[in-house]
Amino acid sequence: MEQISQWLWKQEYWLPPGISWEDMEKMVGSRRPLPRDLLLALPLALGFIMLRYAFERCVAFPLSRVLGVKDQVRLKVTPAPNLEAFYTKNSRQPTQSEISNLVNQCNLTHRQVETWFRNRRNQDRPSNSKKFCEASWRFVFYLVSFTAGFASLINTPWFWDQRECWRGFPQQPIQDVHYWYYMLELGFYWSLLLCVSVDVKRKDFKEQIVHHFATIFLLGFSYCSNYIRIGTLVMLVHDSSDFLLESAKMFNYAGWKKTCDSLFVIFAAVFLVTRLVVFPSKIIYTTLVLSMEVFVPFMGYYFFNALLLVLQALHIYWAYLILRMIYKFLFLGKLDKDERSDVESDPEEEDNEEEEEKEEVHSSWRKRRVVLDSRLAMLSSSCVLNNLTNQKADANRRLPKAR
Repeated sequence: MEQISQWLWKQEYWLPPGISWEDMEKMVGSRRPLPRDLLLALPLALGFIMLRYAFERCVAFPLSRVLGVKDQVRLKVTPAPNLEAFYTKNSRQPTQSEISNLVNQCNLTHRQVETWFRNRRNQDRPSNSKKFCEASWRFVFYLVSFTAGFASLINTPWFWDQRECWRGFPQQPIQDVHYWYYMLELGFYWSLLLCVSVDVKRKDFKEQIVHHFATIFLLGFSYCSNYIRIGTLVMLVHDSSDFLLESAKMFNYAGWKKTCDSLFVIFAAVFLVTRLVVFPSKIIYTTLVLSMEVFVPFMGYYFFNALLLVLQALHIYWAYLILRMIYKFLFLGKLDKDERSDVESDPEEEDNEEEEEKEEVHSSWRKRRVVLDSRLAMLSSSCVLNNLTNQKADANRRLPKAR
């Protein structure tokens, strides 16, 4: 175990050439970053989870009712042990061959089995109230984090001149306000990762997991290597647009479409500027190019920049989705909710199921129409026969008189 610890904390991995851990201990200032400080993030994550639980029930849920959030009525499925066992153990959306096998097991029609699975999936979908509460919690945190972070950085020299991030690096004392800025952000992302199994599952679920892991590794490594100054700028850039997205979600779930669309347009503009312009031109350029004016590249340099490039790749992916939405809004006159990263999804698409419901309604209506047409045809034919019979009877009555 000691050998693993010595290998893990080799100064060549974490510090520039010529700097040792002993040099870091001689740092002059109120506080210096220590790896054991990161352990504080775990109790903070648990505290965030408990605070979120109380916030969602005492604040967010009553607010959802004030804003008019309505939950869609879900049809309850009839008890079917065989179908329930297949749903929980095998698949939530069976294939046509699997449906045929289930039809033989349950003595139901093909359409009834499809309807049962569709209603069962709808039962597991999160309600608008749950999605509103989750968005409200993130909105409050991101707004407070951005406001506090901006207030703590506005008077720092590296906020205006990024070369100051490397002046005296890595022997830079950390201020208490930036220490707590780091710990609270790290604890919050740990709480998001711990709650990922109970949170609303989104279309970009895998990308969100990669983003959370990359952010946690980035914060942890940058803290131990004393990339504190550039790390605070990274957090500020990300928080600047996140609270706008969460506010747009809140009004979307409340049905305030015009307010939601306006906020989303503002979010899109801020996101594209901060993530595709400011982040690569100020943050990544600073870490890749300006940092080499102070030290030669080492392992920590490559690892830190690799994490930043992972984040930038995710930014490009999300920007692509946003630009698709903007295109549809400008040229088609609508905001397609399926393009938003906040849209919840199961392994199957909700829109497909809506099409299935419409198709089922249309098919049933077609069947009724066929039956109605056949009855009308029978009625018309019977009317024709009655007319012919009456005409023949009249002719037979008239015949004796003519004779």
